[in-house]
Amino acid sequence: MNQQDEKIRVLLTKRITDAHDRGVKYIAAVLRDAGIEVVYMRFYTPEEIVNAAIQEDVDVIGVSSYGGAHIYIADELMKQLKKRSLNNMRVVFGGIIPEDEVLELKKMGVGLVVGPGDPAQGVVDYIKSGVHS
Repeated sequence: MNQQDEKIRVLLTKRITDAHDRGVKYIAAVLRDAGIEVVYMRFYTPEEIVNAAIQEDVDVIGVSSYGGAHIYIADELMKQLKKRSLNNMRVVFGGIIPEDEVLELKKMGVGLVVGPGDPAQGVVDYIKSGVHS
């Protein structure tokens, strides 16, 4: 099997305490329609996200954040990825994220930040452009 035949696997996740799941479910459907395999979970800690990413052998982690803790989650997630030598893991954040915090997330290593109204195709394009290339 060559790299173009390999399925892209994405872990989509959100906090257990966050009931807003409409956006992440929509993105999951869009990714599946684009031929991307999606694993969906809820988490308490960023360490759980990284453990699941390793266990599920995913290429990308997508975090839905509506609870306002996205800076903390991203910081801890990136530390856990580095600790596990997964520095090249692509990370996407989505949700209600204030504009001034988008730049901070990107400085931490988050590759793409999306919010309500952003085209879902942008997420697909971002994921497909950097995985298995």
